[in-house]
Amino acid sequence: MQLGNIGALLIAALSGAAMAVQGTMNSVLGKTVGLWQATLVVHILGTVLSALAVFTIGKSDLLLKIGSANPISWFGGVLGVLIVFGVATSMSKVGISPATTAIISAQLLTAFLIDQFNFLGVKQIPFHPIKLVGAVMIIVGAWIILKK
Repeated sequence: MQLGNIGALLIAALSGAAMAVQGTMNSVLGKTVGLWQATLVVHILGTVLSALAVFTIGKSDLLLKIGSANPISWFGGVLGVLIVFGVATSMSKVGISPATTAIISAQLLTAFLIDQFNFLGVKQIPFHPIKLVGAVMIIVGAWIILKK
């Protein structure tokens, strides 16, 4: 299936919406069972779903290909655990909107660095100062939204 840019951006937007819902769910679960316990439950369920997808609709040659991947890329799962824990922690302390605002701002600034420095061989997109203006506008807008 070929996705155009609009399709890819729609998927990104849906993922962003799902992240806000997921963070809320994880925060609520964390208040009930504990944050690390919630993180474990979330990842066990995610592992089961991923395994089902890989072995039913995906290509099951994972074990043959995993060795050719850059070993640093394997640690995305470690970041996933830290992300789930961090999002659930922050949302339970400051609320969904403030936490999401901080998340989006940090994601954008980090994405600029990843694009600029071609981290792990991703497509390099050179930084231009006008992008910083856009980022500042987003951060200022987020600050305005969070003002009471």
